[in-house]
Amino acid sequence: QVQLVESGGGLVQAGGSLRLSCVVPGSIFSSGTMGWYRQRPGDQRELVASVDSGGSTNYADSVKGRFAISRDNAKNTVYLLMNSLKSADTAVYYCNAYGILSTTLEVYDYWGQGTQVTVSS
Repeated sequence: QVQLVESGGGLVQAGGSLRLSCVVPGSIFSSGTMGWYRQRPGDQRELVASVDSGGSTNYADSVKGRFAISRDNAKNTVYLLMNSLKSADTAVYYCNAYGILSTTLEVYDYWGQGTQVTVSS
């Protein structure tokens, strides 16, 4: 069973910053698209940001200019730097790895366990 290990969530005041980290097994990190999603109570899970194997990024409109996603290939880690946090950013944040295994051509879609981010106003 593939595990994505997230860390970095917590409680922060509005206007503050947090950085989330997600360690991904090396066998899938190099080929996959890494993403951060979030889910507020009562809402569906939504994409926050993603970065593909070539480094191209994509952001939800609500976080553009405030959040930055990056990947460290040497550490098999994807990060989400969150600045200027708002109460609306309060949610459980999930790491996702999606792609195709080069050896078997099998599609994979793995999730982390989630980390709580709470922004107090």
